Amino acid sequence: MALDTPVALPSAVLESHEGMPFDLRADTQGDVTLVFFGYTHCPDICPVHMANLAAVFRDLPLEVTRRVDVLFITTDPERDTPERLDEWLGALHPSFVGLRGSREQVTALEAEMGIPVSVVSPEEETADGGYFVGHAAQVLAFTADDTARVAYPWGTRQRDWIRDLPRLVRGETPGADEAP
Repeated sequence: MALDTPVALPSAVLESHEGMPFDLRADTQGDVTLVFFGYTHCPDICPVHMANLAAVFRDLPLEVTRRVDVLFITTDPERDTPERLDEWLGALHPSFVGLRGSREQVTALEAEMGIPVSVVSPEEETADGGYFVGHAAQVLAFTADDTARVAYPWGTRQRDWIRDLPRLVRGETPGADEAP
């Protein structure tokens, strides 16, 4: 869906799943950057969204996928250690980057990107003994100029990603003339 107001990719440095500093702008310069806030213990939205993107990456030509960075920013940095992010994302696609920061950093980034701020509810225990984390379900797509003009909601189909990612790489704005 087209965003009413374009969003600038914030300038921030987080820790990557490799344990190294990752600069949101410098380390994605010139690429399309897909940003998704979620957590690895999520029972539904996160694994499905990320698995769909991984399937799309296997179907698209290399000249497209090498110009697209997928950033998974954890909303649960307490449990999502670099090792956990590396294992979880590595099972999906080797090029996906897991990022973590303090709760304060994550909250500030969510607010700056105009998405609902995630909520960690340790008092709401899950069946596996964990806790609930509420988070936004959209992927923001930043073009090479570090501006997001479209967001992809939960339920975006693989065929829509396959249609739109090459457009984004070419600098076009999907949804300008039709729904994504």
